[in-house]
Amino acid sequence: MPILTMTDSPIWQPFTQMKTADAPLKVVRAQGAMLELSDGRRIIDAISSWWVTLHGHSHPVLAQAISEQAQTLEHVIFAGFTHEPAEQLAHLLCAHSPAGLQRVFFSDNGSTAVEVALKMAYQYWQRRGQPQRSRFIGFVGGYHGDTLGAMTVGQSSPWWQPFQPLLPPLTLLPYPATYPGDPEAATKEAQAIAQLEDTLKADPETYAALFIEPLVQGAAGMRMCRPTFLQAISEIAKAYGVLVVYDEVMTGFGRTGALFACEKAGTQPDLLCLSKGLSGGCLPIAVTLATEEIYQAFYDDDPTRAFYHSHSYTGNPLACAASVASFRLLLSEPERYQSLETRHWQCQRQYLADVSNLKHFRTCGTIAAMELETEASYFSDLVPRLRRRFIELGVLLRPLGNTLYILPPYCITDAELATVYQAIRQVAIEVAQGCFAPVSA
Repeated sequence: MPILTMTDSPIWQPFTQMKTADAPLKVVRAQGAMLELSDGRRIIDAISSWWVTLHGHSHPVLAQAISEQAQTLEHVIFAGFTHEPAEQLAHLLCAHSPAGLQRVFFSDNGSTAVEVALKMAYQYWQRRGQPQRSRFIGFVGGYHGDTLGAMTVGQSSPWWQPFQPLLPPLTLLPYPATYPGDPEAATKEAQAIAQLEDTLKADPETYAALFIEPLVQGAAGMRMCRPTFLQAISEIAKAYGVLVVYDEVMTGFGRTGALFACEKAGTQPDLLCLSKGLSGGCLPIAVTLATEEIYQAFYDDDPTRAFYHSHSYTGNPLACAASVASFRLLLSEPERYQSLETRHWQCQRQYLADVSNLKHFRTCGTIAAMELETEASYFSDLVPRLRRRFIELGVLLRPLGNTLYILPPYCITDAELATVYQAIRQVAIEVAQGCFAPVSA
């Protein structure tokens, strides 16, 4: 089968400048951590296909769950109906998330999970008779999705600016990104905490909710904060009555080494957004978990006080069945994700310790990241060149500017993980040798 070029296909690729991008690579099959391309090459999926494939590709347990469900019930309207896969999934989520989160609202993807949380938080205060609480707090570098509502609480990502006129104002606070051995970690934390307290003290009844990616900011470059920071801001927000919303679209389902980042951080949000790995990477699905208090604000004899939000595929039975199977796999094989942090550190020591142009190594559970000493930004010509070189070395990695990160499926073998780190070593050495110097005009 011939390799496609950009002009062969009518597909408009996401996050892609179609005029200058390489032709898309056609994947014909995948198994475990490996992708097979139409030209016969096999590459390691070291980013879980954008952080969704938890257990690896073509997992037989997930495939069987979808197949069996498809022969029974593939879809039904979710307003006024329910079904067994949705009920099972909701009970699993409530049983294994923080104790206060006992209401589950289904949607389709990470952006819509955040949209739901934003609308719930806004309307919660309307229902409570405090309509002045209509402003939101976010953090510099935060990314919560690409729909307009999700962009409202992530107005510092590289992609929001063209839509600025459409977005309401957001109060942005510094995010104390750190790494092991960072001498400024405590200072950065203290400054961010003080700024939050000053903000709320100045306007104590203005803010509806605070949105944050707990422990790891994904799209900003796998920037990590310490649990002590999350504990402090959660305590301050709750003292001023501000709802705390955790966007765990990326960090949920074992990514941080615990089932949820809030568990690892020892904190409890009022709203929790989940997607990506929820179905093990098989089908689109998302949920927003809420406290009973928030749920009760909408529970009324008046039909206009209901929460009016839905999508055609809300609570889809196939996606729910895959999610139940995926969650049960997580519960039965916790060592799969709990062991990856140690394996990351071992590989870093073995393959990267002597590579001088890599710095700020950091790991949180299954997520590992480091900075490559270059001038690369998100829109630098260097980024696609690095990505292309990693593909040549048999590894799918997508640098975030000058941040190299590894976020593998939990089934990745020691040999496959070693190959990933060897590829990073090779590319870093080539960068140091000037192999990726800018091409003169």
